[in-house]
Amino acid sequence: MSSFRYSLNASTIRTTPLLDKIRIAAEAGYEGIELWFDEIEAFLAEGGELETVSAAIQESGLAIPTMIMLRDWWSASPEEYPAVFNTCLDRIKLAAKLGAEFVICCPHFKKPDYDLGALRYRELLEAGIEAGAKPAVEFLGFVEAVTKIEDALQIVEKSGHPEATLVLDPFHVFRGGGSMESIAQLKPEQIAISHFNDAVNTIPRETQKDPDRVMPGDGHIDLAHYCQLLKQIGYHSWLSIELFREDLWQQDPLEVAKRGLERMQTIAENA
Repeated sequence: MSSFRYSLNASTIRTTPLLDKIRIAAEAGYEGIELWFDEIEAFLAEGGELETVSAAIQESGLAIPTMIMLRDWWSASPEEYPAVFNTCLDRIKLAAKLGAEFVICCPHFKKPDYDLGALRYRELLEAGIEAGAKPAVEFLGFVEAVTKIEDALQIVEKSGHPEATLVLDPFHVFRGGGSMESIAQLKPEQIAISHFNDAVNTIPRETQKDPDRVMPGDGHIDLAHYCQLLKQIGYHSWLSIELFREDLWQQDPLEVAKRGLERMQTIAENA
């Protein structure tokens, strides 16, 4: 029995058409696929039907651990917030129609008000539970704040909601200057998903962005220890490979997907 469930984040083969992404993820052997709202919305704007996407998901047998992402919910001014909330709720409802379990909430990019963030997150979470897809808080290593596990955990804990969750990512742990040892502070039910990737040490940490992520095993992050920490707290849910590399987008997407799954399983199952 596998230690984790394995997912393909659609960004890893981003330039591949949407329906092909779903087919490829299943053919490569993944159990799940993370989808991006902008791709779904572009597909619909070009005349596609949501039922077509839903049918492709059903036929593939894939789960949708998360859809990505909800923006501006934390940073919006009081005047902007009602419209932002409605946009987020529309995306949550779309995710629920496709059967996604979670939707990922992008963090505040500048120094935030954590009390406000927790209040708004709880509001989104309650709306998501009612609609059928639960928001989860993400931290990003390259923003001004909300760069570490502890920052996202503040929102989870301050929200006071028993179903509050966050998103883990080894690249963002490294990029934000945090410690993967902070995983020990978490309960497994507080983790919606863990993205999976690696980072090089040949580029200054402080300048790295999404395209600098590398395939697991091609960087210097101790991913085996990362997986050990997840196992120690009792987390055995999703690992999802998330890369944003143009060199990979130019390769055979099925081969990229297969390589990503093999790298994840080799590291995680042997940790």
